Amino acid sequence: VQLQASGGGLVQAGGSLRLSCAASGRTFSRYTMGWFRQAPGKEREFVGAINWRGGSTYYADSVKGRFTISRDNAKNTVYLQMNSLKPEDTAVYYCAASVLKYSDYGGEYNYWGQGTQVTVSS
Repeated sequence: VQLQASGGGLVQAGGSLRLSCAASGRTFSRYTMGWFRQAPGKEREFVGAINWRGGSTYYADSVKGRFTISRDNAKNTVYLQMNSLKPEDTAVYYCAASVLKYSDYGGEYNYWGQGTQVTVSS
């Protein structure tokens, strides 16, 4: 599976962005899809994940209620809708695919996209 993240950019605090992650391959629907982020000087952190069917989502406490993950298996795409953005959300955002039902640990994801930069100005 090859993943391509897009949709990042510069936005003011309180604004919104929607990230997309397009996957190649016909087995996309078998994978749990996750979003991670890494800010300068910080470790990569889990943002959220969605199971293969899209019926279950999981979020880090820091984004719960502001971010929403969804997927369209017919389009081999997963989305991260980010609302009420804060300067501390500034990071490179990565999508990843896991064969596990759920994981918030990056080491359990098998495939990674290249990342897209999100910058939130105050």
